[in-house]
Amino acid sequence: QVQLVESGGGLVQAGGSLRLSCAASGRSFSIYAMGWFRQAPGKEREFVAAVTWSAGSTFYADSVKGRFTISRDNAKNTVYLQMNSLKPEDTAVYYCAEGPRARVSNDQYDYWGQGTQVTVSS
Repeated sequence: QVQLVESGGGLVQAGGSLRLSCAASGRSFSIYAMGWFRQAPGKEREFVAAVTWSAGSTFYADSVKGRFTISRDNAKNTVYLQMNSLKPEDTAVYYCAEGPRARVSNDQYDYWGQGTQVTVSS
């Protein structure tokens, strides 16, 4: 049974930083791509960032490019999302997801975490 557990969310002022973590268990983490998505109240879930299994390639939504960095540590079965220069519009529940390929579409991922709330105050 695959489990993904996010942590690191919280309340931060605009311009601040947070680092999200997602710990994976249940199958060979190092051979799967990982993605981060977010969902704000009343909105669709949207792609934020993704990383290939080897961390050789990363992908970002235009809205976070240059501010967010996705990384992974295969020895720790963990993927991270470093978020800098946060804006109120970044407020959302952030989810990590695991799948065979790093894709922007959420239907390309097999497993999802429960989410962690990020709130950015102005």
